[in-house]
Amino acid sequence: MIEYENLGELNKPFFEEYKISFEKTLNSGWYILGENVKRFEEEFSAYHQLKYCIGVASGLDALVLSLKALNYEKDSEVIVPSNTYIATILSILHCGLKPVLVEPELETYNIDPKKIEEKISAKTKAIMIVHLYGKPCDMRPILALKEKYHLALVEDCAQSHGAKYFGRLTGTFGEFGAFSFYPTKNLGALGDAGAVLTDDTALSKLINRLRNYGSDVKYYNEIVGYNSRLHEMQAGFLSIKLKHLDEINTHKRKLAKIYFDNLKEDFIKPVVEENVFDVFHIFNIRHSKRGELKNYLLKNEIKTEIHYPVPPHKQKAMAGIISEKDFPISEEIHATTLSLPISFYHTEDDIFKVVEVMNKF
Repeated sequence: MIEYENLGELNKPFFEEYKISFEKTLNSGWYILGENVKRFEEEFSAYHQLKYCIGVASGLDALVLSLKALNYEKDSEVIVPSNTYIATILSILHCGLKPVLVEPELETYNIDPKKIEEKISAKTKAIMIVHLYGKPCDMRPILALKEKYHLALVEDCAQSHGAKYFGRLTGTFGEFGAFSFYPTKNLGALGDAGAVLTDDTALSKLINRLRNYGSDVKYYNEIVGYNSRLHEMQAGFLSIKLKHLDEINTHKRKLAKIYFDNLKEDFIKPVVEENVFDVFHIFNIRHSKRGELKNYLLKNEIKTEIHYPVPPHKQKAMAGIISEKDFPISEEIHATTLSLPISFYHTEDDIFKVVEVMNKF
């Protein structure tokens, strides 16, 4: 059986270093906001050549705290792609703001820059983009709109660790880069974890307060905050894995090339763009008979996933909040997309086997 993912196998190369880090942290007796968190924050900000990284409890919290720090009035509008994981939209709602959905490009699955301007109103305060599947958004027109309308930019980088647009890492274009380190990510922890990147000193101090009960000094609370701190254990694991992030991305790009070079044209493959460095957190194809294809692969001992089966505007939780109309491109993607195996632990032989089976479909 070729599994879609196996986190035990994925992390096996790091087990010995994990054990050393675990025992060191366990014996230290310091489990909240200690040396591990401080070190990882310094390493992750340095990797992106930014001044500040603030470790938080999850990717969703990274988005929520970013918006909270911008301090917009209730019901202010935030532009967001209609084709995203629902956490992106939940972060806007949790901050008392209004998500304004914009359709994606069918080829890249990312927000269509050409469709953003028509959704901007006097109430629009920010654009929240998502570098979906590990492909950077088309940043030049988005940055032009940000400047033209004086909007903030929050990047959801949950799936784009190490991805680059014209040589520049995702997470470095806006006021904030929000990251998830969920275990399946290219840079994954062994539990929930997240981080916020920023180059702004005042905003970094505010995020630090927000994640820790609104406090800089223990027992003195300056603002209404949260309990959302990156755990010492997870920070230690992430420091170990960060050293291998480029290796992980290189391996996944090598596996993606096998799919690109060998899958027959019956399958709609991701678009490859010049000056865009994709990291393939997910390698998705599209097919009109997605359900049949998924079952066929499973019968041939190949597991796949669907990212995602239901678009946000069709979710029950969004009833009465987001209109169910006018998102045909998002619906087309969600009805036809299928995610193929592309883990750091998969071998090239595994992927050639997937290709062989798929090409007989």
